[in-house]
Amino acid sequence: MAGVIGTGSIPRLLQDGVGQVFGNSLAEHETKYDKMFKVLSSTKNFEVNVQLEGFSRSSDKSEGDDITFDSRRQGFTPKYQHSTLAKGFIVTEEALEDELYGQLDEGAQALARSMMIGKELDGANVFNNGFDATVTMTDGDGAELFNTAHSNGPSGGTYSNRLAVDADLTEAALEDALAIVQTMDDARGLPAALQARRLIVAAGTNSFNAQRILGSVLQNDTGNNATNAIRDMNSVRDGWMSNPYLTDADAWFLTTDAPNGLKYYTRRKVRFGQDNAFTSGNARFKADERYSFGWDDARGAIGSQGN
Repeated sequence: MAGVIGTGSIPRLLQDGVGQVFGNSLAEHETKYDKMFKVLSSTKNFEVNVQLEGFSRSSDKSEGDDITFDSRRQGFTPKYQHSTLAKGFIVTEEALEDELYGQLDEGAQALARSMMIGKELDGANVFNNGFDATVTMTDGDGAELFNTAHSNGPSGGTYSNRLAVDADLTEAALEDALAIVQTMDDARGLPAALQARRLIVAAGTNSFNAQRILGSVLQNDTGNNATNAIRDMNSVRDGWMSNPYLTDADAWFLTTDAPNGLKYYTRRKVRFGQDNAFTSGNARFKADERYSFGWDDARGAIGSQGN
């Protein structure tokens, strides 16, 4: 009918306008996952990373003797299976006619929020499930993320990335965790020379503890005129952050600069799509993306469940 503007005549307007709102909403989201994981891209259905041990330390060679040759053996092969995450909503033809952009904008904003929070929860769940012995990395060392006896690999031996006794976040407990980081060995028993990058806590009371411990000029919660060694030595290089998607209020974590620690793979970035249903006139909007979270080397993080 002449003069009537229906959904069939404005698909590009809908797609451009609502898509822009969706994109703007994504950009406004303060991300947490990318401060906890190394962000990488993938072009495959899944990613498999192969652990290759380094060499043992160099050795003395006497005059005229042959040098000692070493070999690198293959260890664990952690597998990242990408998941597809998606959500959509439908707006009826009548709603479109009565209010073009009101609920469309709200729907686009809600859709963007749904997608971002879903990804944040997936990332946080690597930590939330990090003490659960039933949650392991496919083809990894067979242990949960935080364990006192991770296997080194073919050459044998173990290492810990968890406090021997779980403790609440205090200056002393944080120093114990930092000592674990700084004294870790690699798979061949050589000093790994790691440093802590970031202290991560759940939103709530531990946020205040983290600020007092890392932010105080002098030693926290004492009457001594002692230096705050953790702060002055820059022992936690990137400071601390709270994450509202962590579920245990007492648990706390350190990430490290281990080169192959916690990883996030983007297989396909989030995309927005729209079409119109011919028979109903309804407009349908969707978003989807593909990604995976996990870890190669558990030295990438230290954890405590709290007490």
